[in-house]
Amino acid sequence: MNAPDLPLRRCITGAPAIEQLVLACALLHAQRLGESPLIRGLSAPSFTRLSDWLGAGDLENGARDCTPLDEFDELFALLEERAEPRDETSHWLAAAIATAAQRDNHLWQDLGLPSRSELSAILQLRFPTLAAENTGDMKWKKFFYRQLCKRAEVPICKSPHCAECCDYAVCFGPEI
Repeated sequence: MNAPDLPLRRCITGAPAIEQLVLACALLHAQRLGESPLIRGLSAPSFTRLSDWLGAGDLENGARDCTPLDEFDELFALLEERAEPRDETSHWLAAAIATAAQRDNHLWQDLGLPSRSELSAILQLRFPTLAAENTGDMKWKKFFYRQLCKRAEVPICKSPHCAECCDYAVCFGPEI
């Protein structure tokens, strides 16, 4: 399947549901980047159901035995634990977000979304207790990695409070 066959118009004009928007954009973006698998952590039948749900046709997820990504499993587990409800759509979203978080840009960009607001909306909808913990509006990827560091009891700020940390502007500044 070619990239144009994926429901790109959903990513541009908005989807009937935020879940479809995020997942369609994540798949299209990964496909454009030439990634394999497109979304990690999904079984073949689960990926087929996702493709069918999005109307993407017979889309291939790609190789199953690929190089491990740093912190993918930990972030995927964190998102799965905090999903509400714990259904297959949340499972797909957790996998897509954890996959995209391994890339180099802002998380909303790594998901192929038009802006940060769609990412915030899906996190508030499907991972509300986790999203509510981001009280300072920290960038989402930094927030997730901070959560992983807390779970592992690894301090990440050079000072005891974010407001006093020399990297405050990097974590809380405007996204460009």
